[in-house]
Amino acid sequence: MAGLTLDAGALIAFERNNRRIVGLIARSLELGQSLAIPAGVVGQVWRDGRRQARLSRFLAAVEVDVEILDDQRARAAGQLCGVKGTADVIDASVVLCAQAREHRIVTSDAADLRTLDPKAQLIVV
Repeated sequence: MAGLTLDAGALIAFERNNRRIVGLIARSLELGQSLAIPAGVVGQVWRDGRRQARLSRFLAAVEVDVEILDDQRARAAGQLCGVKGTADVIDASVVLCAQAREHRIVTSDAADLRTLDPKAQLIVV
C-alpha cells in the first residue's frame, strides 16, 4: 500500500495527540508515503480553528492531500452508498479515496467501512 487515508476518527485521535496515530503518521511520512483526507472528513471534525491549531497545521502540511468533494466524487460516493445499502456519503468518500490511491484506511469505524468495502485494509484507532 502506498499510504494512508484518514477518516474523522483518525483526525480526532491525531488532534488529541493519540500516540498510536501520531506514530503511525510519522512512520508513514518517514517512508515517503502519501496521506489523504477527503474534504468531507475535514468538515466532520472542524469546529473552531482557534482551538484546533494542531489539526490546522497538519491539514496545511505539504504531505497531506485534502481531496475535494466535487460533483463527480459526490455522485460516486452516493452510488456506492446505494449499491451497499448505506447512507454515509463521507464514509463512502473515504473508501473511494483509499481505493483510488491504494491506501490503507485509518479509522475508528471499521464496521461501516467494511460494509462499503470488505477488502479494504483498515487500521483501527
